[in-house]
Amino acid sequence: MNPVGLTLIVASTLFPAYQLFSLTNVSDQVALFSQYLGLAALILMAWGQILATRLPGTEVVFGGLDRVYVLHKWAGIVAMVAILLHDTIDAEVNGLGRETVLNELAETLGELSLYGLLILVVISVATFIPYHLWKWTHKGMGALFAASTFHFFFIMKPFSMTDPAGLFTGVFCVAGLAAYIWTLLPDRMRPSYGYAVADLEKTGGALAITLKPTKNGLKAAPGQFGVLRFKGHGSDEPHPFSFSKINDDGSLRVTIKALGDFTSRLEGRLEVGQPVSIQGPFGRFRLSGKGSEVWIAGGIGITPFLAWADALDPNGGTVDLFYCVKSTASTPHLAELEALAKAKPNLRLHLIASTEGKRLSAEMIAETVEGDLARSKVSFCGPVSLRNALQTGLLRFGVSRRRFHYEEFEFRTGIGLKGLATWVWEQRAQRANVNRS
Repeated sequence: MNPVGLTLIVASTLFPAYQLFSLTNVSDQVALFSQYLGLAALILMAWGQILATRLPGTEVVFGGLDRVYVLHKWAGIVAMVAILLHDTIDAEVNGLGRETVLNELAETLGELSLYGLLILVVISVATFIPYHLWKWTHKGMGALFAASTFHFFFIMKPFSMTDPAGLFTGVFCVAGLAAYIWTLLPDRMRPSYGYAVADLEKTGGALAITLKPTKNGLKAAPGQFGVLRFKGHGSDEPHPFSFSKINDDGSLRVTIKALGDFTSRLEGRLEVGQPVSIQGPFGRFRLSGKGSEVWIAGGIGITPFLAWADALDPNGGTVDLFYCVKSTASTPHLAELEALAKAKPNLRLHLIASTEGKRLSAEMIAETVEGDLARSKVSFCGPVSLRNALQTGLLRFGVSRRRFHYEEFEFRTGIGLKGLATWVWEQRAQRANVNRS
């Protein structure tokens, strides 16, 4: 995550506090603190809307799109906490005059947005809810943000809208509303590239889809991904997919394995000539091409490394590619990888098949890689459980977390409650074992 973007969000959220706590006409500091929490929540909600636009430049400021979505999620969660505290702590400041009908309407909309946002935030982090339902409830947050904005503009408060805190927060509210309207625009009105399915090929239990541009294609770098919308046949939900091949003629290839509802349905619904729109390219998972490297792929996580291997300079540093699969027969693009390894002497392919009793470990990587492993750049794409195990294990061999690179391709995530529950249960079991002994 780019610290510049995170600092920008934190600084903008703290900015209104300076003026509020320097107001000379208000002695109730508790009420002022509640007022500040309301402003902070609005600014964070505005940031959430802005980060959801996927506009060019967001990755430069905040990091890869995966990090952008992490910030988007936590901005919403922290905003919700601030709203709950704002509602719980009395924000009423005496001596502001009599309320008008407009003030009362703003109060009512504030209450409605509070309870509505609380419900939608819970739905948003509940990953078991189907995507098509989650998508519409998630969009409803923007409407409740608009209600919160009305509440802010017309509620009675101890400062005016032309004061620094009011003007600053108001600008963020307007920017957030503009971002929300942008996300509601039809796909054809937002920047995207038109493609058509040119070829469909089964490879090791996955489906390789070659896409040709209908006009001008996007300029993707190896390791990047796009948000694809396959039009027609009921498969038009947007989903992110890495480019497994980037051809000189502008065509792209994505390789998809049936791992969920959408990808399971996709194979039987696609046909050659079907239109596809692509937004992007996105991602900061880039090929460095400097020094020795270790690439680790788990299953369909091989896709960005296929594009990397194709672009690899055969005269560059040594690359050890560890490819973890269930079996050789179910290995996507195996023949292509073997051909690349044969053509590029610095690319060493290590196939780790679980049906053959093999399991990749940090020790295996250390024994296989020649030279100083601690100086190698390690790049990973695959299951989170494998990533966590290898990242922890490689620390023993001098591979710092800064040299272990990966990118999250799952934009919709929870807040770690399952992991927290597992940790609590493990701690409880350990204490029970100690007591028994």
